[in-house]
Amino acid sequence: MPDVESIKAVLRQVIDPEVGVNIVDLGLVYGIDITPDQISIRLTMTSPACPMGDLIMGDIDAALDAALPPEIGVVVNMVWDPPWTPEMMNKDARGHFGWKGHDDR
Repeated sequence: MPDVESIKAVLRQVIDPEVGVNIVDLGLVYGIDITPDQISIRLTMTSPACPMGDLIMGDIDAALDAALPPEIGVVVNMVWDPPWTPEMMNKDARGHFGWKGHDDR
């Protein structure tokens, strides 16, 4: 049975093509819940008008399908609350853009 960290490792394979950073480090993944027969993922995009949303969702499906046994269902819920901000990125992702967060100073 996968755990939250192993699911995050799979999701790190999904790169936002606009910025070249994976969706976990960008802070787009808000939560992962695991039950014996299902994995539920809550995620957002950097904006509701993100032109790469469909591509990213397809890449998520492909990465999880390749990594998980077929008997485990996956539900991906797009959420917009709280709205994504650059502060949600991890330190490495902010560094990719040359930005600093509160914990980087």
